Amino acid sequence: MGNAGRNGGEYYTPRPLIRAMVQVVDPKIGERIYDGACGSAGFLCEAFDYLRKENPKRTTAQDRTLQERTFYGKEKKSLAYVMATMNMILHGIEAPNILHTNTLAENLADIQEKDRYEIVLANPPFGGKERKEVQQNFPIRTGETAFLFLQHFIRIMKAGGRGGIVIKNTFLSNTDNAAVSLRKLLLESCNLHTVLDCPGGMFPGAGVKTVVLFFEKGAPTRKVWFYQLDPGRTFGKNNPLNDDDLAEFVKLQKKFGDTPKSWSVDAKSINKETFDLSVKNPNGGEEITHRSPEEIMDEIAALDAESAEVLGSIRALL
Repeated sequence: MGNAGRNGGEYYTPRPLIRAMVQVVDPKIGERIYDGACGSAGFLCEAFDYLRKENPKRTTAQDRTLQERTFYGKEKKSLAYVMATMNMILHGIEAPNILHTNTLAENLADIQEKDRYEIVLANPPFGGKERKEVQQNFPIRTGETAFLFLQHFIRIMKAGGRGGIVIKNTFLSNTDNAAVSLRKLLLESCNLHTVLDCPGGMFPGAGVKTVVLFFEKGAPTRKVWFYQLDPGRTFGKNNPLNDDDLAEFVKLQKKFGDTPKSWSVDAKSINKETFDLSVKNPNGGEEITHRSPEEIMDEIAALDAESAEVLGSIRALL
């Protein structure tokens, strides 16, 4: 599945969140779907399942398009690359278009129109520190891996294209020059129409909070709709995110409905110096409490054990 990374490991994106993101972005047959940090290809596989379900009466030509000219991914790590390829084949994609490469090694200036995609769905690694030579590939220089990926995704998206990107919630309010410049770029070159604010503990083993940015490229942002996900319980290994938790978000997002957990912000009211997008619920929603360090360590240990089991299974197949 798509990954949210940290130094020393990755966290898998919960499948219900991937499904909700695919529903909001709503890909169509004929649109090319891209994940430049694909991990084990969870976003691409879920998009494949979604398109087959939404289009049960497909022509032979449409099936060929789905198989050969729809799903594209890149992955740097060898194990994840193998898992991505196997995962897509097991889902029924016979010839996966997955490249084993470092996406951030590509210079943004080299991306041409033929290289662009209609849909971008991703949960890029965050918390990493990229080398100076990698930073040279981007107009907004920063060592933060996720900020470089977001620049890449905006650049590689076609005009009119749609994206759903998971990123650490501090992106919305960080005051460093790179974060401010990147928010300015996003708001001025794309319509950031939706921000899904996710509670702490939603990613197994991750001690950080995340948001999901949904945007369309080609027109500036006029209004941002925020939704604060609050399932009324604490997430854990035995109490994971489920589809019902996101059902209200998916329903309300279609019309950007206002509720005690959702509201809209006019782009004209956003500070033009800081471009601060902090999640501030005007209805008095409370911040969800983070899990204890002990809970986080328990999840990390469980994740390591699961990773070892997956690796053993793959080795047995080779």
